[in-house]
Amino acid sequence: QVHLVESGGGLVQAGGSLRLSCAASGRTSSSYAMGWFRQAPGKEREFVASIRLSGTMTYYAGSVKGRFTISRDNAKNTLYLQMDSLKPEDTAVYYCYGGPRWNGFARPQPSADFGSWGQGTQVTVSS
Repeated sequence: QVHLVESGGGLVQAGGSLRLSCAASGRTSSSYAMGWFRQAPGKEREFVASIRLSGTMTYYAGSVKGRFTISRDNAKNTLYLQMDSLKPEDTAVYYCYGGPRWNGFARPQPSADFGSWGQGTQVTVSS
């Protein structure tokens, strides 16, 4: 199973930038789809971005397209999320997810995907 650890969250003013990292260990592979999700207080966890086919294909939620960039460094087994032009509505706990049977855009199902969630990292954007 893959073990995921996020880092890089923090407090930033609106219009600022942050880069999140997700370090993967265990049974990892560059062929696994990986993604970022977020959960704001009182809301359901939502898809943010994903990357698959060893980084050749990326997908974004409409709310972040053009502002966020997902990437991966396969040599370091690390997933990144570069977040620019941050808005207060981007405030949430950000989680990474990945697994050998996840296709990168379906709803995550850890048992079916053999997937794992990280513990999350808090991103707070002040106005």
